[in-house]
Amino acid sequence: MTQERTDPYDRFASQAESYGVELTEVSPEAVAGAIADAIDPPAIGTALPWDDVALPAGVATEPTPTDIEAAVTGVTAASLAIADYRSVVLRMDEAGSEPVSLFNDRHVAVLRKDDLVPDMEAAFEWFGEHLRETRDSAIIATGPSATADMGALVQGAHGPKTVEVIVIS
Repeated sequence: MTQERTDPYDRFASQAESYGVELTEVSPEAVAGAIADAIDPPAIGTALPWDDVALPAGVATEPTPTDIEAAVTGVTAASLAIADYRSVVLRMDEAGSEPVSLFNDRHVAVLRKDDLVPDMEAAFEWFGEHLRETRDSAIIATGPSATADMGALVQGAHGPKTVEVIVIS
């Protein structure tokens, strides 16, 4: 089967591991349990924007600066995923998704399977319109933070050392 005819989820899933991303697909009813299994406490998060899913107990949703500094795991919703890039789009918002997703050793991104697009062209169509309307900003994250500026590859230098994406089917 050629890449063009492969389902975007299958393309995303087939390459996620090569970027150091753990991927779990669950039903809406199983999201809280999957998040609970994925976090290393203490955990902070932003409320998930979907009516049929919620964060598990133990994930602080109104973290103080001290909570953010102490947290090992951050849990946020991903607005979109781009199959060809194995990347998630994280919108920065007033709920504090930026520090929750970037300042911890572990990031758990929660994504609806319907919000997975095949390529960057489709992503620009989707998030370009949304970002123009809201004036929010967004980052495109591809796996754990990594740099080789000083020689050997170091993960977690500028963000999470590990990433898990929980996909709601």
